[in-house]
Amino acid sequence: MQRTNKIPQPIEFKGTTLPIVVVTLRSLQADELARAATALFGGSDFFDGDAAVLDLAQLVDVPEPDWRRLKQVFKSHGLNVIGVRGGSEELRYGAAFAGLPTYAVSDRPAAVTAARAATASPPAVVETAATPPAELAAAPAPLVTRTPTQFVNRPLRSGQQVYARGGDLVVLAAVNAGAEVIADGSIHIYAPLRGRALAGAGGATDARILCTRFDAELVSVAGLYRTFDGGVPHALAGRPVQVRLAESVEPDANQLIVEALSTD
Repeated sequence: MQRTNKIPQPIEFKGTTLPIVVVTLRSLQADELARAATALFGGSDFFDGDAAVLDLAQLVDVPEPDWRRLKQVFKSHGLNVIGVRGGSEELRYGAAFAGLPTYAVSDRPAAVTAARAATASPPAVVETAATPPAELAAAPAPLVTRTPTQFVNRPLRSGQQVYARGGDLVVLAAVNAGAEVIADGSIHIYAPLRGRALAGAGGATDARILCTRFDAELVSVAGLYRTFDGGVPHALAGRPVQVRLAESVEPDANQLIVEALSTD
């Protein structure tokens, strides 16, 4: 019997669905964007090497940016910028010359509108897209299945970060200043919160942050955040607190509510 050996082909194409992070820019100043991103994510990698597309639709009459520096800003937080969408023809041409092709704008609403401050819009908004731009989509995205609740039993020091991807996070020790806790679901902290807490990181607007002693540096739900650079208000400091979104029917009109939590 003659035996034939199947020789692997040197190239193979397969359709797949890739997670794409869409970053809506309201500025192309690299230093300004770096400050906004650092305020959100600190100095650590928030993303795990995810691909990103820069949305330029909200930019009008802006000078040509340093695309290489822009890519480095997002690379420092774990995002690999692969292209752009929207914006003027001049901006798209400049991006293409810098190696960033243009992707078509999908009519599908974004899953997350992130990085919008409670008092004013910062220069960058991070959106986690449920599916990639039209050119990359090969199949419908599967439904997201939440993972079991993640528990943290040890205090978190400055510079440490815990991310409960796909589920809720329960912290049973202090989150100290400079530390960061992140969850795609809700965050429950049965100890002092002195650092940063970001719930609904995957876009869940029903996520909440609850803690027994509130002294936070920053809190965020589904990308809408509030900082406490000048200190936590007296009515909230050291008290049990709940952080949630008050959703609005108007686009981009959700409000972040930080309120004392009654434990009676």
